[in-house]
Amino acid sequence: MAAVVGLTRAIGSLSVGAVNRSSITIPASGSTCPSSACAFVSFNGLSAERSFWKVPSFNARGSKRKETPFEHLVVHAREATRRESVKVRHRRIRKKLCGTTERPRLAVFRSGKHLYAQVIDDVNHVTLCATSTLKPHLREELKLSSGATVTAATRVGEEIAKLCLEKGVTKVAYDRGGFVYHGRIKALAEAAREGGLEF
Repeated sequence: MAAVVGLTRAIGSLSVGAVNRSSITIPASGSTCPSSACAFVSFNGLSAERSFWKVPSFNARGSKRKETPFEHLVVHAREATRRESVKVRHRRIRKKLCGTTERPRLAVFRSGKHLYAQVIDDVNHVTLCATSTLKPHLREELKLSSGATVTAATRVGEEIAKLCLEKGVTKVAYDRGGFVYHGRIKALAEAAREGGLEF
């Protein structure tokens, strides 16, 4: 009873503003030592220790939020079109093929309706001769209605060989323009060879 009265008097003598936070001591976290030296540490009102328990995150409805795995960025390559493949092959051919004065370049281009051929001197940047299915006499002769055919390619090959021989050109370097050596491209080349060109 005397101890209770003494504690009451001690508490009553303290004022609210006279409390020093640095003098308040609390048991150390995780401490099991019974001695007073290790059972209490100084407390300044702020805890510097990280919480041991992980608090789960909740969404607005109060249920626990699901953790979604990180999705990696996937880049899909676009498939090359036929026209793009032709351009790639043509660039590869042009790296190894160049028309000179002695052996100019016989360049061929094929569109959906017509066929073109020209002989080029890349050193002097000059076109020596050219022909196509758009020429009036070839158009009248072939009478194309659904685009250039193998027969039209043969006539263009014969015509370009004739023009080259008139210019004194007998040797050329065949530039198929990135197109596959087949069909009209092959027919034009064979007709040019039969006309007297060497390549």
